[in-house]
Amino acid sequence: MKRFFLFLPLLIAVVLGVVLFAGIGKDPTKLESALIGKPVPAFSLKDLNTPETQLNETLFKGKVQLLNVWGTWCPACRDEHDDLMWLAEDEGVSIVGLNYKDNRDDALVWLDRLGNPYSTSIYDPRGTLGFDLGVYGAPETFVIDEQGVVRYRHVGVVNEKVWRETLLPVINDIRENG
Repeated sequence: MKRFFLFLPLLIAVVLGVVLFAGIGKDPTKLESALIGKPVPAFSLKDLNTPETQLNETLFKGKVQLLNVWGTWCPACRDEHDDLMWLAEDEGVSIVGLNYKDNRDDALVWLDRLGNPYSTSIYDPRGTLGFDLGVYGAPETFVIDEQGVVRYRHVGVVNEKVWRETLLPVINDIRENG
C-alpha cells in the first residue's frame, strides 16, 4: 500500500499532462453549441429600455442579426463596446443585446454613457435566456439568420479582426447560401 502512495504523484502528473495535451491547439473562442442549426429558444422577457414591452423569439425573424450577451459587471464587455458601436453605426450591423444577470439601472447608465449599439436590448436579470442559449459568461455573440436560427457562436470579445475574419464570413455565407 505504501508503494502505491509513492507512485500517486506520478500518476496524477501523467493524468494532468494528458488532459492539458488534449487542449493544445483548440480555439477557446469556439465552444460548440447544441443550438447551432436550431431556432433561438422560446422566451418572454422585458425590453431593457421599455419594461412594459415583452419580447420573445420572434424578435429574430426577418433579418440576419447578431445577439450580443453583455453585462455592466463584465470588463471584456467594456473592451468590445466601442467595436460594437462601430459595427452598428458604420457597418450597419443589426445587433440585439442580451443584458445578462445585470441591474437595469446600471445597464441604462452604461448605455447612456458609452452609447447604445443595440437595435433592441433584452433584459435577462436571472439569466434564463442565457442559460437556454448555453452561455458560459459574457461577452458571447451569436449569429442568428433571418428565420431565427442560431448559425454561429463566438465566445469572447468582438473586435474588428473577429468581425472581418469570423463573423462577416458567416453572415456572407448565410446571405449567399441561405
